[in-house]
Amino acid sequence: MLGSLRRHFSQLPQTEARRNFLKKASAISAALVGGGFLSGSSTAKAAETTTFGTKGHKVVVNDVDILNFALNLEYLEAEFYLRATTGVGLADDEVSGTGTLGQVTGGTQVPFSDAVISQYATEIATDEHNHVLFLRDALGKKAVARPTIDLETSFTNAAIAAGVISSGQTFTPFDNDDDFLLGAFIFEDVGVTAYHGAAPFISKSAYLSAAAGILAVEAYHASEIRTLLFGMGQTDPTLITIANKISALRAAADGSGGDGHDQGITNSDGTANIVPTDSNSIAFARTFDEVLNIVYLGSASTPGGFFPNGTNGPIH
Repeated sequence: MLGSLRRHFSQLPQTEARRNFLKKASAISAALVGGGFLSGSSTAKAAETTTFGTKGHKVVVNDVDILNFALNLEYLEAEFYLRATTGVGLADDEVSGTGTLGQVTGGTQVPFSDAVISQYATEIATDEHNHVLFLRDALGKKAVARPTIDLETSFTNAAIAAGVISSGQTFTPFDNDDDFLLGAFIFEDVGVTAYHGAAPFISKSAYLSAAAGILAVEAYHASEIRTLLFGMGQTDPTLITIANKISALRAAADGSGGDGHDQGITNSDGTANIVPTDSNSIAFARTFDEVLNIVYLGSASTPGGFFPNGTNGPIH
């Protein structure tokens, strides 16, 4: 978990798949704007009145706010995966917008030793990059800027809180294959529960359909990471132990009580638990403040963790 990596300044290729994705994103965006979804006062329809943390920060949210909340999370994932696979993050023209534009601390190219894991990581990086571009295209001038993101001390603090390392030690997911997968495990299940939790408050069917599609992709990613960790954990049980500690931290951190909408990658008898679900085999959902509790590594009312200055937009 220790050590440093040299940076490689290369970008993911502009693949045909990505070009096709952007064409579709533009078409969907045009349809949304043309239909009044993202323009004018029609977006002011309240989707939810909610209270964040102990400060009683009340916010009436609409579809644009939910899109921007999702964009904040996609910025985080895209920066993590792009830097892990290419050494560099999002381009300058992909991060501007309303609110305060922040910088990214940490994140270097992982020296993958397993070609298959490297391919998985690259595919996920492309997906997360495309999610950012899609949401920014759909939001247009209403898109929030990338907030300040910490990919350095946040991982160490999360590892300490989870009991994976002790105070004074450091953890980075950019050193090797194993640590990369553990770092990725922190994010992916949160993304699935975030999209599921936001779904009931989306008023327009066009975006609800798009959100369902993104949720499905995040679920695929989560299953990839969980499957790899469980499989590799058969020869290195430490991976399973650490992954389950991360799950327990998320469960405790989100503030929902009970199971915390989270499960480790094994059942109590040690068998595989690749798909975390409730008793009806339905994926868990988290509220906005429960998601913030996790990514802030503390309380939704106090920015920190992966977003030291908070997220941009009214849901913060």
